[in-house]
Amino acid sequence: MGDLASPPAQASGTFKLGGEVEIHRLGYGAMRITGPGIWGPPDDPSEAVRTLQSLPDLGVNFIDTADSYGPDVSEQLIREALHPYTDLLIATKAGLRRSGPDRWNPDGRPEYLRQRLQKSLQNLGVEQISLWQLHRVDPNVPRDEQFDAVRSMQAEGLIRFAGLSEVSVDDIQAASKYFKVATVQNRYNLTDRASEDVLEYCEKHGIGFIPWYPLAAGSLTQTGSPLQKMAADRGVSAGQIALAWLLKRSPVILPIPGTSKRTHLRENVAAAAISLSDREFAALEALR
Repeated sequence: MGDLASPPAQASGTFKLGGEVEIHRLGYGAMRITGPGIWGPPDDPSEAVRTLQSLPDLGVNFIDTADSYGPDVSEQLIREALHPYTDLLIATKAGLRRSGPDRWNPDGRPEYLRQRLQKSLQNLGVEQISLWQLHRVDPNVPRDEQFDAVRSMQAEGLIRFAGLSEVSVDDIQAASKYFKVATVQNRYNLTDRASEDVLEYCEKHGIGFIPWYPLAAGSLTQTGSPLQKMAADRGVSAGQIALAWLLKRSPVILPIPGTSKRTHLRENVAAAAISLSDREFAALEALR
């Protein structure tokens, strides 16, 4: 299980973001520190803040959020809990407009992306976003205009590294003409591998692959799931096995399980110490 004196996230290994900044591979997704429908404040803001404040002690130094989580709520809670960000890399996203709970509408107009970037800078209390990701490629705006807007904001020093979310290999190649793509964030988990070709492209080109929905919002951890027997044999949870599979699947995968509770956070991070055997990994691969 590794050195118990070391922060548990260290066991997940490291990845150099943009080939420059080293982070622990098991990160934290801050979508769940909001209200129902990812709208408004969480039910227990104090517990959400305490959960965020426990991340450094656990060795988690990569946090992923977005302007649309709340909206603004997630970024503001991160600032309240963790600013100034000592040895923490805070990533955020923009490109989805919110009009209510569970409503997500793409808006990739350059002026909107710039407006929301400025708001994220304010929310997080920083002068530069360490990793800023285009949350969606808006089909109603020429993608080159969206990519050029990212290039421009990066050239101005407002963002350090740039990434994409929910994109194809073709999108990545098109964006790469404008800026170096540091990360790609696509939906990917044990039972949803539609982005396999994107993952393989990222691995070939040293791009961090951030799988959102890593536990399929709990469906992978339900009683009777294919993971249960393996988890029971090891004395761990099905969710921990699912995260361990992601970490073993590729060295560029950066899982970001999210929660607003400290107990669940500690369970998620403990998955970093689970080393699946080749036999176990093959059995999980066969579940697709």
